[in-house]
Amino acid sequence: QVQLVESGGGLVQPGGSLRLSCTVSASTRRSYGLGWFRQAPGKEREGVACLAGTDSKTYYINSVKGRFTISRDTATGTIYLQMNSLKPEDTGVYYCAAAVHPVCDPIVARTPWRAWGQGAQVTVSS
Repeated sequence: QVQLVESGGGLVQPGGSLRLSCTVSASTRRSYGLGWFRQAPGKEREGVACLAGTDSKTYYINSVKGRFTISRDTATGTIYLQMNSLKPEDTGVYYCAAAVHPVCDPIVARTPWRAWGQGAQVTVSS
């Protein structure tokens, strides 16, 4: 059974940084792609980033390229989303997720996903 637990959300001013963490159950760590989604109020959930379980290649939605970085600590089973130069439009609930397969689709939202964390609120506001 896949288990994912996020932490690290909060309130930050525009231009600031946050790092989200997600603890992933042992059976999922190396076998599957892992990613981050977000959902803003009144909007659909969108795929933000994906890290392939095969070659650790990463993919990002265009709006966060150059600002966000997804990474993984294989020793602890934790994935991270480092978010820099945050903007008010980055506000939302962020979810980590485990993919069905070890690979990611370059369009993150098209990757088949099989499990989600409970979500962490990120608010970017002055």
